[in-house]
Amino acid sequence: MRFWILMILLIPLAFPYATAQTPSETSATELMWDDLMPEDYTLSLYDLFGESANTFDSLDSLDDFSPEAEALMDRMLQVLASAPVREELDGQIIRIPGFVVPLEADMNRVTRFFLVPYFGACIHVPPPPSNQIINVHFEPGTRVDSLYDAIWIEGRLSTETFNHEMGTSGYTVEAVIIEPYDFDEAEEGEW
Repeated sequence: MRFWILMILLIPLAFPYATAQTPSETSATELMWDDLMPEDYTLSLYDLFGESANTFDSLDSLDDFSPEAEALMDRMLQVLASAPVREELDGQIIRIPGFVVPLEADMNRVTRFFLVPYFGACIHVPPPPSNQIINVHFEPGTRVDSLYDAIWIEGRLSTETFNHEMGTSGYTVEAVIIEPYDFDEAEEGEW
């Protein structure tokens, strides 16, 4: 009898824990890459190259290893690495497609990578702006059979900056789901 009385008293306490996750906490907001940029964000040649942008034709004549070219490259990389993020996205559970740039791996499993909007980003210089790079950590790791294959990631987004020799990300995601992106199922113009 005491058992049943105890169970009757404990049942109301069990229900709040079973319903503690609201739909907004468990369903991901699907984002596209433009959604990661503030609405007023623009990037011009002047932003990247300063006064040298006015004489853009003269940039062709620069030797890649000259001090002037190196200074322009440093400026461009600094501008790209400091692109503004959308602070209101911090803490949201999101789902976004992209391409993998491996950063940390063991054997056949990648545990940390940049997710980028197009193949080859960060592999070729310059990298995209930091608000177009997501640092993804996925503790179990995932196989990456081909860097040409797009994937979906899902997890909690933070506006935490991550610096790596491959580039700087303005966002970080602790991924909980990684799955292949099916271009055949995508609606026209979706990406």
